[in-house]
Amino acid sequence: MCSKALLILFAAVAAGCASYSGHGLVPGQSSAQEVIGVMGRPALERAAPGGERVLWYPRLPFGRESYAARIDAQGKLVAIEQRLAPEVIAWLRPGQSTAEEVLDLIGPPFEVYQYPRMQREVWEYQLRTPPANRTLYVQLSPDRVVREIYQLEDALFRDHFMFMPP
Repeated sequence: MCSKALLILFAAVAAGCASYSGHGLVPGQSSAQEVIGVMGRPALERAAPGGERVLWYPRLPFGRESYAARIDAQGKLVAIEQRLAPEVIAWLRPGQSTAEEVLDLIGPPFEVYQYPRMQREVWEYQLRTPPANRTLYVQLSPDRVVREIYQLEDALFRDHFMFMPP
């Protein structure tokens, strides 16, 4: 009986993970309602060029991913993209990119910190960067322009999982 309960629990967990990145949704066929049914209510919805809209599904802090489900003007899924990736982050430019562009490229942050003396707001995103995870910080000035972008290795991960004594 215990093994049957364990099997049911495992199946439930596996089913929950299956929809984690939109598994089973088909671009060009799945509707926005199906995306929401599979992935849940989005954390953020943004308008995009060409009548598209983007539904954001950040899986932070532990998933270290942020999925953008692109929906066309007819309400059909165009694509689901994991945007916390080096090639996407590389599009951000200090002194040029705006807060709106950050939201459009990598989605909503996990945490927002205010530093009034520096006149900065800092957005935090956890990244999956094997072998050690990193955290991305995007600093914004009051005019909502990106001023600094930097990544730090997660010391907790490194200290507890990478360098265990023999």
